[in-house]
Amino acid sequence: MTLQGKKVLVTGADGFIGSHLTERLLEEGCRVRAFVYYNSFNSWGWLDTVPAASRDAIEVHAGDVRDPTNVREAMKDVDVVFHLAALIAIPYSYRAPESYVDTNVKGTLHVLQAAKDLGTGKLLVTSTSEVYGTAQYVPIDEKHHFQGQSPYSASKIGADRLAESYWRSFGVPVTIVRPFNTYGPRQSARAIIPTIITQLLSGAREINLGNLRPTRDFNYVKDTCGGFVAIANSDACVGEEVNIATQQETSIGDLAGMLIDAINPRAQIVQEEGRLRPQMSEVERLLGSNGKIMRLTQWKPHFTLSSGIEETVAWFRNPENLARYKPALYNL
Repeated sequence: MTLQGKKVLVTGADGFIGSHLTERLLEEGCRVRAFVYYNSFNSWGWLDTVPAASRDAIEVHAGDVRDPTNVREAMKDVDVVFHLAALIAIPYSYRAPESYVDTNVKGTLHVLQAAKDLGTGKLLVTSTSEVYGTAQYVPIDEKHHFQGQSPYSASKIGADRLAESYWRSFGVPVTIVRPFNTYGPRQSARAIIPTIITQLLSGAREINLGNLRPTRDFNYVKDTCGGFVAIANSDACVGEEVNIATQQETSIGDLAGMLIDAINPRAQIVQEEGRLRPQMSEVERLLGSNGKIMRLTQWKPHFTLSSGIEETVAWFRNPENLARYKPALYNL
């Protein structure tokens, strides 16, 4: 399949990755319908900030993936669905686990059932590297076992297995797309890189962080979106689970040091108890294998961590962008 000229739906298009993916799909020549979370303010999230020419080319559908009727309406007459809508903050999942089941599990079920009934040509369900838990071996390939180390990761494991079941039971052309830690412009302050950057750019001399030991495999958002496009274009990925990973790992401590050196070398890190995960919930190591995606598609990462961080910091340095964040507030 080639995406050019196809009508596509992006759920979660108002979010961080979803808004970038929406722009990328327009560049690919797609006719894009963006599923955004309904609200009375008529806000389209990050889509409100994209250039007007791109925004005007998007068909916007406001709704909620927890409503199966609304999901079905959004998916009518669509060739490809990119399902990204989800609750993603790990700390908040400790407080509101039922919300994660409703949105991540049942929301995905609604998308799968609509794809089955409507005969959708291709469906990409977004997973997360958190489903693997702490690495039992590295690099983590798609055969690594799953471990629910937080209610968030458990909800995504459930959604993934539902997606697998609809492929095996009903032949719904599903691919489970599993990005490792994505970062870049527009990312929520709940994520580590925006947390550090916004504190530094606000002039803080003490940067409040949690555990500095864990390692992560960081994908720049443009590479993640390129992975989605490559997977959608590859019929060999149907029925598969596919990582998007750089196959490079960086500790949170080293990452923080890199950002401090780039923005304010006089700043110091202060570990804050409230930012630590419960001991058995912390994922200590994530290093993904990208062998499968490189074998089945034409994808490869184009950004190093340094070049991606450079673009990200430049975006946050724009006062209009930085003003959207509250650096002094720890966001669950």
